[in-house]
Amino acid sequence: MADDATEHEAPTRREYVKYGGAVITGGALAGCTGRSDSRSTPTENESYSVTMSPVGTVEFEEVPERIFTRLSHHAGMAFALGRGDDVNAVNGPAYYDATWAQFTERLPGISVDWADAYASWKPSKEQLYELESDVHLADPAWVVQLDQWDMGDIEEVTDNVAPWFGNSLSDRHQEPTGEWASDYEYYGLWEQFETVAEVFQEEARYEALASIHADVIGAIEADLPPESERPSVAMITAADVEKQIWAYRVDNPGFLTAHTRPLGPRDPFGRSFESGSTIDFEALLEADPDVILYLSGMQPNVSMTDLRSTLESHSVASEVTAVQDGRVFPQGARYQGPILNLFQLEMSAKQFYPETFGEWPKSDGGPYPEIPEEEQLFDRQRVADIIDGDVYR
Repeated sequence: MADDATEHEAPTRREYVKYGGAVITGGALAGCTGRSDSRSTPTENESYSVTMSPVGTVEFEEVPERIFTRLSHHAGMAFALGRGDDVNAVNGPAYYDATWAQFTERLPGISVDWADAYASWKPSKEQLYELESDVHLADPAWVVQLDQWDMGDIEEVTDNVAPWFGNSLSDRHQEPTGEWASDYEYYGLWEQFETVAEVFQEEARYEALASIHADVIGAIEADLPPESERPSVAMITAADVEKQIWAYRVDNPGFLTAHTRPLGPRDPFGRSFESGSTIDFEALLEADPDVILYLSGMQPNVSMTDLRSTLESHSVASEVTAVQDGRVFPQGARYQGPILNLFQLEMSAKQFYPETFGEWPKSDGGPYPEIPEEEQLFDRQRVADIIDGDVYR
């Protein structure tokens, strides 16, 4: 795609948002040396800079308006900061639009509409020119691994359209490719959210939501049973559960497990199991989890009743402890933003520890069920108010 460079002779948009350095190299993009450097630093002309690995320090002359995202954890961060309507691209727009809507149903006055956004799982450089975003909330260390992208393309988009600002290999602490191999840093979901909030000068919204998150984590940690009394948990998904199952660990490092790891579940697979591997019912029975989480189970077109029936009627799957005990539950999305993380912490707490946090309703997928107020781990109205901009209360 580097050959496309000569096709674009329009005036650069870098006067609007630009990198603080000159020529961008792999080392410059990977220039973050620690969280202590990641605060916004206004300059005399009211520009400000924000630092995060792998992009290094990025200077902004104005708050970005049009927002490109590749993965939905970044879209979810923009959404949490009241900027959901400014997102022009997201991975799997129809899928994530439907997923987010299942949760925003419980946030008064809040909605999301990404169904018509650009599908950015394998973004086209040409499309990035057409979108004319003011910031690309995407990890260049991941984008450059895609076919037809190289460092020249990354630099060209930076110079002619807008900077990159995102970190995605923190999802499960994946190894970056050559340009970033020695300098890449990993961030927790909320740690990265704090830095993204600085990009949009929305630190107050972040602080308000982070306070709620801290309260949820505190409530969970205060009531966790001893490790020996915790359930073993497997997360699975499938196009056809009788033919091929993908299984995921729920205790891996990285933000994909930001909603399960704090609950301290036991691992049913063993340390040699690679998250994302395919298994069959025999392997599932061998692992024999106490709880099965079905990824995408919150999608409106997924029937948890049909899934449970399939498992219960199969000669092998029916022997799995989670199936016998009726502990097969839906999950939403692993690439979660802060708001989904709050909901998924609550739902996982109920699915793992019903005696402590209240039982998860046996719904057949689709919208997040109404939970009695006394059993909620966070205030829905307060979260909605913060997204709407009512930060101080």
